[in-house]
Formats: sequence, structure tokens, C-alpha cells
Amino acid sequence: MNWLLRWILLAAALLGVAHLYPGVQVGSFGSALIAAAVLGLFNALLRPLLVLLTLPVTLLTLGLFLFVINAALFWSAAAVLDGFAVQGFGAALIGSLIYSLLGLLIDLLLSKRS
Repeated sequence: MNWLLRWILLAAALLGVAHLYPGVQVGSFGSALIAAAVLGLFNALLRPLLVLLTLPVTLLTLGLFLFVINAALFWSAAAVLDGFAVQGFGAALIGSLIYSLLGLLIDLLLSKRS
């Protein structure tokens, strides 16, 4: 039950990102639900592989390259979905940062609830 609440809140967070930053557009709450699910799948399946493959660059940049990986996954999710659009890599970087911060806040609130 907790994962369902988290998924709904992350979809609302994605709508919040679209409201806060004009470089990210979300068509509807249904689109946000699908986009949150796809972002979760990308982060669970692709992110570990990308982190492993780019480990030398990540170490060289003292971890800052992880922001690029997050932005690339955010941008990729927008590329494969209708109703979720990002206006370029810079918008993906800012949008992924806002989405990550909102996700962190959601995780903190849900951990206090349990």
C-alpha cells in the first residue's frame, strides 16, 4: 500500500515540476502517473548500469556526472512518452533536480508516517 501512495505522490511531484519549471510539460495526471512509473523503471533498471559504465567519469568529476545520468534518464522518459515533454537537456537537468528533491521530501514524509 505504501508503494501506491508513493507512486501517486511522485506523479503529483511531476505535475509540480511542470508547474514550477516551464521547460517540463505534463499533459494530465494520468500522463504523470505513467511518467512516474517509467521514471521509476528507468531508475531501477538502467541507472545502475549507467552508473557502473560511467564510474571513471563519475569519480573524475567527484560524483557530479550523476546529475548528467539523472537528466539523461529524465529526458529519455520524456522521449518515449506522450503527454510528458522536456524542452532540452538543460530543462531535463533542472527538471530532474526538482523532481529528485521532491522525491526526497516524499520519502522523508512517508518514512515518518510509518
